[in-house]
Amino acid sequence: MLFNSYPFIFVFFPLVLIGFFLIGKRNARAAAGFLALASLFFYGWWSVKALPLLLASICINYWFGLRLTPAPGRDERKRKSLLIIALVVNLGVLAIFKYANFFVSNVNDGLAAAGLSQIPLLHIVLPIGISFYTFTQIAFLVDCWQGKVHERSFIHYVLFVTYFPHLIAGPVLHHAQMMPQFGNPATYRVNARNIALGLGIFTFGLAKKMLIADPLGQYADMMFKGVHEGVLPSLYTAWLGVLAYTLQIYFDFSGYSDMAVGLSLCMGVQLPLNFRSPYKSTNIIEFWRRWHISLSNFLRDYLYVPLGGNRKGPARRYLNLFLTMLLGGLWHGAAWTFVIWGALHGLFLMVNHLWNATVRRGKTSSSRLGRVLGWFITFLCVMIAWVVFRADSMTAAIEIYKGMLGMHGVIPSAFGEFKVPFRKPEFFQTMLAGLVICLALPPTITLDRWIPSVAALAGRPALNRIATALTALGCVFLFGLCVSKFGNYSPFLYFQF
Repeated sequence: MLFNSYPFIFVFFPLVLIGFFLIGKRNARAAAGFLALASLFFYGWWSVKALPLLLASICINYWFGLRLTPAPGRDERKRKSLLIIALVVNLGVLAIFKYANFFVSNVNDGLAAAGLSQIPLLHIVLPIGISFYTFTQIAFLVDCWQGKVHERSFIHYVLFVTYFPHLIAGPVLHHAQMMPQFGNPATYRVNARNIALGLGIFTFGLAKKMLIADPLGQYADMMFKGVHEGVLPSLYTAWLGVLAYTLQIYFDFSGYSDMAVGLSLCMGVQLPLNFRSPYKSTNIIEFWRRWHISLSNFLRDYLYVPLGGNRKGPARRYLNLFLTMLLGGLWHGAAWTFVIWGALHGLFLMVNHLWNATVRRGKTSSSRLGRVLGWFITFLCVMIAWVVFRADSMTAAIEIYKGMLGMHGVIPSAFGEFKVPFRKPEFFQTMLAGLVICLALPPTITLDRWIPSVAALAGRPALNRIATALTALGCVFLFGLCVSKFGNYSPFLYFQF
């Protein structure tokens, strides 16, 4: 069930919202259980076959969590051993379902080169959302071992893991952000302001997806798929195709995150901010503080810091940065393209930190020209890395890089499949709108200044009511425009990760 579909918007979510508050009015615990069951139904709508794995993961990790929590008389060595077992179980399940075929195919390449018989592929279907709910629970287990978890309600734990706004494509949640909210009685009472703000944020996220990401995705897919099929891109088509994908993945994923935040806020639960205008960044360090914030925080807290962080000298710090990003790339998918994408960002971060240490030497400000140049270099590096992230293979990525260098010509030699769409006015209009939103407008989270009331006019009630009504009408119009685009299968990009 997609967020951008008729069944979800007009049937599932209204029924869940109404049922949640009606039950919550009488019994908060029952309302939490109802929401957990609704979330499991939402997941089962995608794949009933994957539902047992999710339920087994929840039960096993809850059991691990109870026994990892410090208590009088518990052997510390046994607790540490149990943590290792729990991590191996979680990572092992993820490895089997997500990386088994990748490993086997690479072994087969070596066997083929040696003239030996190959291992048959397992053909395991990747359960949707497995990376997100596995990482969510790994963080929970580590925090249990460290004694940071005090919530013991199984219902709240199930809801924390399965909560449908985030379950399929994040953000990666932390128990300390969520479980106290599920235990707060105020969460189960209707709040008109939260509902108005939540619907507004949801609408803007839906618009990002339907009006910008999907149209640009058609052009990006045309270029990337064409290269995969043997068409060589010119300088013109390569750069426009990569820019189209650069904007597509941002508006697609940030649109999903906004929709998740909006849906959750309607139910009185605040999800963490996942994007903060990342394409405004003036260096790669800043980019990773603004892009997929929940994953960046997870990688920092549960991978970079345990590896030693910056506590063991500059050389070890750079190695830890590189390894963290390398594994972060592998988390996105079982392909060498994702590994290389992570390695590129690891190198970018190493260079950025080295520059700060040797050239800037602690300076906290720079000239306007320096900021513009920093933004341009950062945006260029991000675009270059997106090529290998999106490409179907390294061979295709190399041909696109050659096209970006003009090695396949400057413009298409014939009026072919690449040239026609990239000449359409609506392509450039959508791309321009996307760039303006990315680079000139504030992040969606600032909508709380405008919905449901215009804070700037708080001292002028009449004007405030007019501005609020106009804002509401604008949201309704935008929502209707998005709904009119429904009909085509339009999954979110991060569903595959």
